Amino acid sequence: MQPITVAIILVAAVAHAMWNLASKYKRGDTLLFVWTYTGTSALLCIPICIALVITGQQVLHWLLALGAAVSAVLHIAYSLILQVGYDRAELSVVYPVARGTGPFLTMLFAVLLMGEHLTAVAMLGAFLIIAGILVVTGNPLRRTSHHPLQGVVWGTTTGATIAGYTLWDSYSVTSLHLAPVSYYTGTLLLQGILLTPSALRRQHPIPTAIRTNAIPILIVGVLSPLAYILILTAMQTAPVALVAPLRESSIIIGSLLACWLFHEDHLARRITGAVIVLTGILAVCS
Repeated sequence: MQPITVAIILVAAVAHAMWNLASKYKRGDTLLFVWTYTGTSALLCIPICIALVITGQQVLHWLLALGAAVSAVLHIAYSLILQVGYDRAELSVVYPVARGTGPFLTMLFAVLLMGEHLTAVAMLGAFLIIAGILVVTGNPLRRTSHHPLQGVVWGTTTGATIAGYTLWDSYSVTSLHLAPVSYYTGTLLLQGILLTPSALRRQHPIPTAIRTNAIPILIVGVLSPLAYILILTAMQTAPVALVAPLRESSIIIGSLLACWLFHEDHLARRITGAVIVLTGILAVCS
């Protein structure tokens, strides 16, 4: 993989980690928070999308609508399955299993179904990145109090949805030749539309929710699309089998920042995991 592509993915990982940290400061209704920052992201991306259409870099075509529609459904499915998993099992199990199985399944299906070819060193690097992520998150089964298998099942199902939208998005920007910005703008718009009925039925006043979370909404609204558009851009020139594990390095960044900002423990384990991930990144770049 070219160093410039790796740099793009790592910048995306930093942006992803930053917006996830910002979301920790949100208060109140989660769905309203997601709905408002999704709408903010869409509004910020629309002018760029219009400019791409005017300059001819993106043609308005039914494939753009189809690609964005499928992506929106897959992203919403991921969000809903993740939240149900959090409700029915322990987060400490669901989250690490999901983030570990997601890139692994993406890599597996990209090689088997999409015909991507990886060198042995690159494959080793991808596995090292996944291993480093698991080191950082720790053994999820050790921390659970009951029914660990249930958490593993929900985490694996969530990981499958991550692989699903990652592979589809890669196909959309590589095989369908959809521009990342316009493609993701369409995805955001459709997600916002699909979430609107539920948002309007909430008992909490929307203006109050916006005022309460104005700063987190703005940070997430800017950094979330930035992170994913950079990932979509990287997918245009690099195998998704390598992009998927590399983008999960955001977990390492977020974990180390959490130790600093929120005084979370297990710093030594997190640093060890970060070193393993860095070794994997160097192998992918070779």
